Amino acid sequence: MADDSGEKTEDPTGKKLEKAREEGQVAKSMELASAFIVLNAAVLLYISSSSLYKDLLETLRQGFSFGDIPDVNATYCINFLSENFIHFLLILLPIFGVVFVTAFLLEIMQVGFEPSFELMMPKLEKLNFIKGFGRLLNVKSIVELAKSIIKMSIIAIMTYSAIVGELKKIFMLHDGSVSYILLYMFKVSFKIVIWVALAMVVVAILDYAYQKFQFNKEMKMSKQEVKDEFKQTEGDPLIKSKIRSMQMETAKKRMMQEVPKADVVVTNPTHLAIAIKYDPVKMKAPKVLAKGAGLIAEKIKEIAKKHNIPVIENKELAQKLYKVVDIDQEVPGEFYVAIAQLLAYVYKLKGKK
Repeated sequence: MADDSGEKTEDPTGKKLEKAREEGQVAKSMELASAFIVLNAAVLLYISSSSLYKDLLETLRQGFSFGDIPDVNATYCINFLSENFIHFLLILLPIFGVVFVTAFLLEIMQVGFEPSFELMMPKLEKLNFIKGFGRLLNVKSIVELAKSIIKMSIIAIMTYSAIVGELKKIFMLHDGSVSYILLYMFKVSFKIVIWVALAMVVVAILDYAYQKFQFNKEMKMSKQEVKDEFKQTEGDPLIKSKIRSMQMETAKKRMMQEVPKADVVVTNPTHLAIAIKYDPVKMKAPKVLAKGAGLIAEKIKEIAKKHNIPVIENKELAQKLYKVVDIDQEVPGEFYVAIAQLLAYVYKLKGKK
């Protein structure tokens, strides 16, 4: 039978996905952010075009209005450019804000909010030209090239269709005013951008589905990898078994050390043994110090006889105590009468009241 432990057929574990996330490896589409950014920016430009036009026109009017002929020098040019740049920046700030918020929200929608600086850390292996050339020939690079070709084709087709549909109006523009020509160009450009952005959204959604599929495929694990990770996380089953055996052995030794303190050992008579102690000054109720079956029961009886502790046969009581009461636990009230009778018999044997 062929060993298929090397085949990556298992779904990725949570630990592997978490590690990949910390390293910046997540399923996301850059096309999705680009398409929605262009679409939102275009819509906002169209909605605010009138106010933007007025603000820009006012800024230009103020910038090029002079009461006197200015003394043009380096300081004047720097101040003139800085002041007007700030005005232009404030006018375009809402658009930049929408672009930033759109990119931020799309990033959170795709991968959640968990920044990773792993990809920004410099790595010497990235300077390896042989590996770099090899990355150019893998499937991912071919897919990226295909996406670029599709994007360029969409832009070309949409632009061509829009221009062809407007040819008659374009040939009539020579009779229009400058403002009319500019407004017409803006509307046509907006129409092209909107159609291109909508087409890119469809491409981006398909790309996101592909990225998810490819990421899940790359994260697949072999059965051996799952076993190795489980050993690292939970510990080697053999080692854990040995630890449990050692713990049980320690607990058994500690339990046997308590047997000499018992007042009586109840048996059934051969398979079970329960060591019971009662100190009316220190205890509210009798307590089971040790219990066991088979060889452990024989060991308890052996220690009891060695320390002159009475070993009394009571099959029904021994079976019930063994099932119900744990080691170092007080006996429930339902056994008080039976144990009281047992202790009375023991005290009688020892000459106690």
